[in-house]
Order: sequence, then C-alpha cells, then structure tokens
Amino acid sequence: MTTLHNGITLPQPWPPAQHADFTHTQPLPVPYLEALPEVIDVSLGRQLFVDDFLLDIRNTSMARVFHRPVKHTGNPVHFPQSAEETCAEFPACAISKAGGVWFDDRDQLFKMWYMTGYLGYAALATSRDGIHWERPELDVCPGTNLILPKDVHPDSGAVLIDHATDNPQERYKMLLREPNPMGPPWIDHFHARLFTSPDGIHWRDDGKSGPMDDRSTMYYDPFRRKWVQSIRMWDSTLGRTRYYHEGDTFIESATWTKETMRKWLRVDCFDQGKCHLPQLYNFDAFPYESLMLGFHQILHGPWNQVGERSGLPKLTELYLSSSRDGYHWHRPDRTPFIGARREYGSWEYGYVESSAGMCLVVGDELWFYYSAYAGEPERITPDNWRTSGTYGNGAVGLARLRRDGFASMRPAFPTAVVQTRKLRFKGTRLYVNAATSGSRLQVQAIDEHGNPIPGLAYGDCAGFQGNSTRAEVRWKETDLAGLGDANIRLQFRMDRGDLYSFWITSDAEGKSGGYIAAGGPGLRGARDV
Repeated sequence: MTTLHNGITLPQPWPPAQHADFTHTQPLPVPYLEALPEVIDVSLGRQLFVDDFLLDIRNTSMARVFHRPVKHTGNPVHFPQSAEETCAEFPACAISKAGGVWFDDRDQLFKMWYMTGYLGYAALATSRDGIHWERPELDVCPGTNLILPKDVHPDSGAVLIDHATDNPQERYKMLLREPNPMGPPWIDHFHARLFTSPDGIHWRDDGKSGPMDDRSTMYYDPFRRKWVQSIRMWDSTLGRTRYYHEGDTFIESATWTKETMRKWLRVDCFDQGKCHLPQLYNFDAFPYESLMLGFHQILHGPWNQVGERSGLPKLTELYLSSSRDGYHWHRPDRTPFIGARREYGSWEYGYVESSAGMCLVVGDELWFYYSAYAGEPERITPDNWRTSGTYGNGAVGLARLRRDGFASMRPAFPTAVVQTRKLRFKGTRLYVNAATSGSRLQVQAIDEHGNPIPGLAYGDCAGFQGNSTRAEVRWKETDLAGLGDANIRLQFRMDRGDLYSFWITSDAEGKSGGYIAAGGPGLRGARDV
C-alpha cells in the first residue's frame, strides 16, 4: 500500500482494478471522502476548502461557498489575425485547444501553444503580460509562427512544460492527435503522435500512443509522479466518456491496450443536458497547491449535424472538480465555472474548452485561459464537416479568480467556527488567505480532548483583520513549533467574511511549497518554494 502526502492510503492494485460503473448515472464514488485518514498531513501546500476532507463537520459552523472567475473585459485576448489563422481553407480560429498556456520561467514569458484555423496548423504565441500576445517569426515554416510542418494538422492533445525531467532535450512534451478522416468508411479510433522538444519550437517525433477517440488529452500528476492520459472513448449508452492510463514516463503513459486502460469518468444524474442528454466531452487537470483540480467539459448539445447545418457552435461549458488521490474526482458544484454566453454574435457563443496548463498564478490572482467560438452561419458545408462554420471564429479568453478562491468557508452568524480534523505538519508558522469584512479572524489549537493548548488559545491570538491572500496569524508568545506530530486540530473563528485557505510553513515569506499549476511571474519551477 502507498500513502500519499496528505495521509490518504492507496490500496493495491492502483489504479483500481475495478472499473467505474457506466451502467447507471449515479455520481461516481470518492473513496477518500467516505473513509477519511485518521490524521491529515498538511505539510505540503495551501489547504483548500473545496470538499469536507479537512473539516471536523460536527464542530464546524461556517458554510462553504463556491466562487467563479470574472471574465476579462478585454476578451478575447487572442483571436484570428494571421494568414494561417484566417486562411479560407479552414474555419478562422486561434484556439489553445490541442495546446496549452503556461508561464515559462526559463524565458520569463507567457506562452500559448495553439491551433491556427480549425484543424489547421500548430503554432506558438508569446506574451510579457498575459494579455497582449505576439506571434514570433520562427524557422520551422519560415515567415510564420508555426511549430510543426503544414502537413501535420492538430485536432486533440496537449502541450506541457515538464519541470521534473532531467533531460533538457525533453523539457516540452506534446500529445497530438490528428483529425478524424472524412468518411465513409468512418475512422474515429486511432493513434496520436508523441513529441518532445528542448525549446517548445523544434519537435522530435517520439512515436505513437494507443488508439483513442478525438479530444483526448494528457496531464502530469506530480504527487504520484505519474503521466496521465485522459482518453476519450464512446459508450453506447452514455456517449462520450473518459478512460484512464498512467505511466512513470510520458512514453509509458501513452502505451496502452484495451486491457490496460480503465473506465474512468462520465456524466452523472446531476449534469444537465439542454438540447440532448449531457456527455463528458473532455477532461483536463492540473496540480494546484496540495491537490489536483480538473475541468469537466460537459456537452449540452445539440448534435454535430445540427450545428453544422446552422454554422453555430455546440454548447459545452467547464465545470470544476477536485481530487486528492489523483484518480477519483469530487464535483459538488454543478454551476459552470466558465460558461458560454449563448447570445447570437457573442465571441463565446459556445464550445467553451480548456487546454493543458490553463491555470496560472499571477500575483494575488489565478488566470484561466479558455477557448470559445462565435461560429460562422454563412459557412455551411454539408459535405465536409471539417470546414463547417460551427467551428469558426474560435478565440481565447481570460478569466480571473482570487488566488485559492475556488471555495471559501463563510460565517452565517457571529463567532462561527471552522474546525479541522487531526493534523500533521512540519512547519511552525500559520498563514491564511482570508477577507474578514471588518471582523477579526482568530485561531486556536486544541488537543485530542478538545482543550486549547497553552499559549495557542483564542485569547492568545493576535488574529488577522483585513483582506489578504497571504497573511500570517500569530500568537503572543509562542508558535506551532514542536506540535507537528501532536495530532492537534485548528479552530478558525470569525464573525463575517471568507476563509479561502490555510497552510503551515517555516518560510518567513509564507511560501507554501505547494504546486503552482502552469506557473506565473516571479515563480520558479513547479512549486511555491
């Protein structure tokens, strides 16, 4: 058996040999929330309140509130402009689907790997501020910003910066599945291509994946040091679903058979269809602080042929999920995290999509880049779905959220409390991300019998009043030194406001040691260290 950084013990074999049940639509179980660890280790990263994992529910009187990002008023930040992006051969697009958005700490640039024209070419854009994007002239196809020859056409996949590799020639990794060919005969289940690169521009072909349907992607789980393939497969009842395969290396993760991959994710009875029953169109994930966060891209309809006849995009939207074991995903909030604007003429009328990386840490905010489509009703091509206006005028938008701001604990009355379960940790300093709305947040540590630890009671706590994504909470004469293995609980008390996260560290600047998704200005590598 393997014990994760947070105290969750994984049974063997792992991933679970028992496949997810696709015969019904009840929510898939999340075992670590049903059988919680006796003690939770919070040594790594900020601790988020996206579920009940951290909470002693019987002694917690604050309520959880989910939050959604605010879309940038200047959206879209990246849209079709170049000759390749507006080429008449393809619907006009400049979308990060099949690519990714990262902050490259080596070059100190925001980088976007994206698709020029729908099913057109693979390209790279860069930015110094994450809002204004440039198209550097590269030498792969001289005079353009393309990163692969024009005989390679991206449809699905992902581009990642690999901070864990020891091989500088493989710092960048790409999964690229080309489009389904025109039928008949219909072929929608075949191999993707694997590429690695030293600079994100010049790519080496490293072979093929196992067979997959379109819109398959990949990501890296640093907690278990596994590469994960998010494989789309068709189910006769549920339509689009996801299968799972992992490996110690990028190449191993992509080498699967029908017997080695696992049934994994699907829609459930809480997902809402609008034009037909919902389906799981795509799933992307990324590491943030102490857990994995994911985006379930839910398809609400209509059927492909309906959109292709109208030249308007299908409706898909992004829904937040979280995982603390890297395999089971918790989905308590079914409001779109990033939704479409189903208004004719809107640049984000439909087809809202995530991409690799996606979440960047920019100061006190999290920045989310997403693709969306306006469509092109004038472009109706009944004999060629690839060139239909339903995939036209795709662009990239930006949405911003407070750092750690996915969910908060909020008092409904004065002196409401959040009490944690038993904790293990290595640090001595307590930090919080909170907005107290004029009240004062106070914290005390209690022992296994519920008694305040001398020097660490509410009356000893200077507390915090204000609005900060990183504020240290101090006691008058002592700190948490020597208590890391004492199985203490923390109690947070506040009259008004929101508590977004807490963490325990020995770093005087409050660095959490947690993972920072796709990075950001001022940050190095994969972690906040």
